[in-house]
Amino acid sequence: MRRILHIDMDAFYASVEQRDRPELRGKPVAVGGRPEGRGVVAAASYEARKFGVKSAIPMARAVRLCPHLIVVRPDFTKYRAASEKVFDIFRSVTPLVEPLSLDEAYLDVTENAWGEPLGKVVAQRLKSEIRAATSLTASAGVAPNKFLAKIASTWRKPDGLTVIAPERMEMFLQQLPVDALWGVGPVTAARLRERGIARLVDVRTTDPDVLTDAVGSGAEWLRQLADGIDDRPVVSEYEPKSSGSENTFSQDLTDILEIRLAIDEMARDAAQWLARKELLCRTVTIKVRYSDFTTVTRSHSAAATRDAEDLAQRAVALLDKTEAGRRPVRLLGASVHNLIDPDTPTEEPWLPFADGD
Repeated sequence: MRRILHIDMDAFYASVEQRDRPELRGKPVAVGGRPEGRGVVAAASYEARKFGVKSAIPMARAVRLCPHLIVVRPDFTKYRAASEKVFDIFRSVTPLVEPLSLDEAYLDVTENAWGEPLGKVVAQRLKSEIRAATSLTASAGVAPNKFLAKIASTWRKPDGLTVIAPERMEMFLQQLPVDALWGVGPVTAARLRERGIARLVDVRTTDPDVLTDAVGSGAEWLRQLADGIDDRPVVSEYEPKSSGSENTFSQDLTDILEIRLAIDEMARDAAQWLARKELLCRTVTIKVRYSDFTTVTRSHSAAATRDAEDLAQRAVALLDKTEAGRRPVRLLGASVHNLIDPDTPTEEPWLPFADGD
């Protein structure tokens, strides 16, 4: 039987800020955009969570919930650096590491560099090494599959460790509400509860037609999870197909020079990513969302490159194919596509294609 870990850093962005700024320790902190604009909470410290502040809510609402909330602008360069240290530790123990984000991952430690047969001991050692290397805490779940490991990691946050041994699986499943099921959000959970399905184990005894009426084609998948069955392997490598970034601005942009500078910076960030990954790209794409939420994309393809100047110039030039500067802009994005590994030979010639939406 497999030994799967799900490790999740505790309030990651906020914890990094509290680590680096002693004056924030022990205080309610939210990382995200400005409350007077359209900012949202990217992460909240545990002190802030006591007031109902949580990620993805508007920052303005967060400040109403916690008037003495300290709002910190995100610094993703700092967060990526901390994340890289954490993932280096993961990969020193097993090559089977599946990242979910900067701050969480699945690990298959059935076989591991420490030769440790107990997943619990591996998780304890990883948590200790993470704390020593980053001064941050992580919570871990240990189970025979991904579904249960992810639930277990949230059981005793922060700095928690929960183990679901095979012989304890049924007891653990009996405790779970239906919205603990993978993919069951608030709307789906409400539909299930309307049909008398309040606990995870209720899924097992529900008429299949009733379950299908509630969740459609996901019925069989939910039934398997309710039985604790999840055969998905930990996938260690994903081949990237694109990379980029986008930003929703607190105030609409109307100055074309400011818009060009923002796109230029995003394109250069994408070029840096290409350099780190030792990849080239053929296509640059920009995304523009106007103040009325109308969204357009524009693309340009050329010979493969990762030259920052070239990519930035092409991205900025694409703005001329939009109404940016003539219409207020709410969101901008820039990304690179059609990625090429220069060390991988190919017999297929490159055929340029037209710019598109």
